Amino acid sequence: MKVHARWRLQPLASLVDILDSRRVPVKASDRTALDGSVPYYGATGQAGTIDRPLFNEALVLLGEDGAPFFDPTKSKAYLIDGPAWVNNHAHVLRTRDILDRRFLKYYLDVFDYRGFANGTTRLKLTQGAMRTIPVPLPDISEQRLIVEIVENHLSRLDSTCRDLRKAQGHLTALRSSVLHLRMVGPASRLGDLRLDADYGTSTKCAYDGSGVPVLRIPNLRAGAIDTADLKFAFDTAANLSRSMVTEGDVLIVRTNGSKALIGRSAVVSGGVKAAFASYLIRYRVDPGLLLPEWLQLSLESPLVRAEIERLAASSAGQHNLSLSKLDGLVIPCPDLVVQGDVLSEIRDVDRQIQRTGKSLEAALMRGAALRRGVLTAAFEGKLTGRQSDEEAIEELADDER
Repeated sequence: MKVHARWRLQPLASLVDILDSRRVPVKASDRTALDGSVPYYGATGQAGTIDRPLFNEALVLLGEDGAPFFDPTKSKAYLIDGPAWVNNHAHVLRTRDILDRRFLKYYLDVFDYRGFANGTTRLKLTQGAMRTIPVPLPDISEQRLIVEIVENHLSRLDSTCRDLRKAQGHLTALRSSVLHLRMVGPASRLGDLRLDADYGTSTKCAYDGSGVPVLRIPNLRAGAIDTADLKFAFDTAANLSRSMVTEGDVLIVRTNGSKALIGRSAVVSGGVKAAFASYLIRYRVDPGLLLPEWLQLSLESPLVRAEIERLAASSAGQHNLSLSKLDGLVIPCPDLVVQGDVLSEIRDVDRQIQRTGKSLEAALMRGAALRRGVLTAAFEGKLTGRQSDEEAIEELADDER
């Protein structure tokens, strides 16, 4: 980004008061004893609440570590006003009279942090590096005009992106409605429909293991087995024959800290040669009564899903399903011809939803590029508040892509 040549650049430290010395970090476990309604802020936004404030004024917070400095689509700075507590993961800046804090916030979001933020596993912007960030300084009245134009553009973009995200939510709701309407039939206990069921292996596995692949929760995606992220058993001599999957097996997540993951399932396709981990359950269904794909989709249907979450007892933050609980689960079980017809219909719906979903995702990505285009245009001095802005923004958005 090239800053408008007419604007002089000054180091950030000469334009703000840095209040980092007043920050105090508090562990989440300790904050439970300091219960209150005062926002507690970290690197990327509010991280909880606390009982009293350290600050009570209009400030700019800029991530110190853990902020997405090299992700052009995400914010690095945010504004706070009123009572607040800030931990040591965010720099605390009070702008002086010559600098509009909104102008600074938008500039810090679009600034190129290469050479300023450093680190291998966790990026860090030290106070020393932050102090030297060059900030453009047009007249304060021009800053405020730029902010007004920027916020006009961004408000329209944000409104469009909100509508797109709502549309994404509608797609999810549509699929649930289709499952609710079509996954019907005479009810049967799952335990009466299976030939075999078992828990997985507890053998240790890792990416650099030299034994057989071991399927885990990340390998269960969209109702199928994804082998892109495999770990392997350490012990090459371990007998994992009982835990090896075969085509048509249905794997079900039985224990996890997230209730949303409990009951996630996938059907094993031909060619997958792997064992499965102990936090999964394997079902082999009676092929004369149930198609594996029907079981997998039944577990996603709203009524069955609600029952799974009810059954998943929580203990010490873990949600758990046992074989006995799953065996008692009641699912629809029409004849095999009906199962096949409904599955074909739902696959058609899924294909349509996926096509629409990809279009929505592309539109959201375009929105993120346009947002950065707005900010880049602002600090290159290309925004005028007139119709011609759109062309400059589009051009810069295309450059960003």
